[in-house]
Amino acid sequence: MSQSVPASGSPKMVKSSTSSSLKGQATKFRKAYFPDATREMWNDWHWQVSHRITTLEQISRFLVLTNEERQALEHFEDRFPFSVTPYYLSLLDPKDQQSALRKSVIPSILESFTSPGESEDPLHEENTSPVPGIVHRYPDRVLFLTTSFCSVYCRYCTRSRLVGGHTEPLESHWKDAIDYIRRTPVIRDVVISGGDPLTLSDEKIEWLLKEITSIKHVEMVRIGTKVPMVLPQRITPNLLKILKRYKPIYLSVHCTHPDEMTAEAAKACNSLADAGVVMGSQTVLLQGVNDSVEILMALYHGLLKVRIKPYYLFQCDPITGSAHFRTTVDKGKQLIQGLRGFTSGYAVPQYVIDTPGGGGKVPILPDYEVGHDEKNLYLRNYEGKVFAYPDRAKEGTEI
Repeated sequence: MSQSVPASGSPKMVKSSTSSSLKGQATKFRKAYFPDATREMWNDWHWQVSHRITTLEQISRFLVLTNEERQALEHFEDRFPFSVTPYYLSLLDPKDQQSALRKSVIPSILESFTSPGESEDPLHEENTSPVPGIVHRYPDRVLFLTTSFCSVYCRYCTRSRLVGGHTEPLESHWKDAIDYIRRTPVIRDVVISGGDPLTLSDEKIEWLLKEITSIKHVEMVRIGTKVPMVLPQRITPNLLKILKRYKPIYLSVHCTHPDEMTAEAAKACNSLADAGVVMGSQTVLLQGVNDSVEILMALYHGLLKVRIKPYYLFQCDPITGSAHFRTTVDKGKQLIQGLRGFTSGYAVPQYVIDTPGGGGKVPILPDYEVGHDEKNLYLRNYEGKVFAYPDRAKEGTEI
């Protein structure tokens, strides 16, 4: 039996919208701004990294900056280090100062405002670090911070205290970190993160994978990266050979917006999948960037096409200066409600808050449970209808 109930605020069916065509945009950008760069140079990830845009003077060649952007870059370059690859910069709409990708990578003076509850290390990673480079918060897994370098710096990064040259190179701690994993047999899952570990050289990536996978009690290795979206040229045949040698490798890909899903990004992701890498996505919910059902649905459908399972939708961490990025938690629940039932279950991630203070990830769900009595649990579905589930144990009746 079902019973219709008033569906106040229930989501409307929406169609996935494809992002504006970016076909050929990178080529036009290269010819306009890097006329001496050949196609081979543009597609070389080393060239992309060495030609990153990192200063006010450089970015002013490509974008007409807003007052908020210019103030951040003029007066607070030490506080707001930024970096963007030529490839990723080619995806930004120079005419739209409020475009999603632009907000996510270009500094704003709004980052200088500290709101209540914000801190440089809201997840207390440093308090759960038994040795430098290791965060051991959960019983059977550790986070291994291998580098402080990213090719593109996200403005809302939970580890902004580490990236942009703020700290000593983390590589000096690698051996001690691996020794900690080796002498801690409860660890079965190692998450290699940073910064972005896929910006390391092939030799260093292979050394890390060889050392970690040689530890008998380590069952799986995950790599956290945004490289397929910001530097797809990095996914080279040699890197794929290395990753293929150390199965199973899981990749947690940081994806922000459907505009990132270009032909280059799709090729990189499909190559990783063909090499046997299992991929899931991590998306940070950002106000004015991806906080609509339509945008998230387009993003998640695009990810599934390239064999990436939408895994987490993160509530934005309360790092210092992040208030302009953070939605309310109710908004996040509404978005999940707008996805659930209106698209494939595979396209619906788990909405979580990584709790401030180091409490770990907590899943957040819309209010699907609407009541309970001695016989039934009452559940509201995606259409706003209520259904009864017989939530009681009862011995079977003999026939």
